Amino acid sequence: MLSLDHWPQAARRDVVGIFTDIDDTLTTEGAITPDALQALADLKAAGLVVIPITGRPIGWCEPFMATHTGAAWPVDAMVAENGAVAFVQGTGMPPQPTKLYQQDAPTRHANQARMRGVVARVSAEVPGVALSRDSAGRETDLAFDYAEFDQHPPETVEQVLAVLRRAGMQTTVSSIHIHGCFGDFNKWQGANWIVRELLGRDLARELDRWVFVGDSGNDQAMFQHFTHSVGVANIARFVPQLTHLPRYVARGERGAGFAEVALALLAARMESGAGR
Repeated sequence: MLSLDHWPQAARRDVVGIFTDIDDTLTTEGAITPDALQALADLKAAGLVVIPITGRPIGWCEPFMATHTGAAWPVDAMVAENGAVAFVQGTGMPPQPTKLYQQDAPTRHANQARMRGVVARVSAEVPGVALSRDSAGRETDLAFDYAEFDQHPPETVEQVLAVLRRAGMQTTVSSIHIHGCFGDFNKWQGANWIVRELLGRDLARELDRWVFVGDSGNDQAMFQHFTHSVGVANIARFVPQLTHLPRYVARGERGAGFAEVALALLAARMESGAGR
């Protein structure tokens, strides 16, 4: 991983959009920091497309997209559940978010029944492991807490992953949760989907113009594919477990690290007078 000083100005200048993880990338101790929130606003004001993409449930995301809550983030869309579902900003005054899914309703309902069976298996085979506290807002995946409120060692995480995989689920591990879903979903696949849906563009064909910022295992697919991938400094604790690392790393951790990435992008645009 290279420091942001090694990120060429010409490459930063041509960026049109940014994807970012949320937990421990935008947030610090569970809340978005003022510098990270201001960085989102500054990126949007500069004309960039801004899309958080997270393992959190779609229900958890809703308050941050709905203008009537008074807490809406300045973003174009928010992709949840590791790519399976998203909110995009709707039309109207004030605009309200519209929910989009990759799976149709019958498939989602069938998978929800299958997931209830998987939860029972995890409970029986790995006692003491519980669903994440945000699970009530989930529609397409399961999440088990191993580092948000509960603390479980790596061997317990592996036991849960084994149960999920035997059930035929695709799995990933974030900085706080163990995830499983029925479907070919990950952040990379979800990013491609939302760019097509939202912008009618092919992300894979213009990767030199997009950035991803993240911090943990469920960001690996993004680190692998993005030309411009950045880790916030707290990625250091996951480095030994990662097959794919980001190209660059910020000096700051969590929200401060994200704000550092935003500043690097905005400084390059200001120096060149670039616009989207």
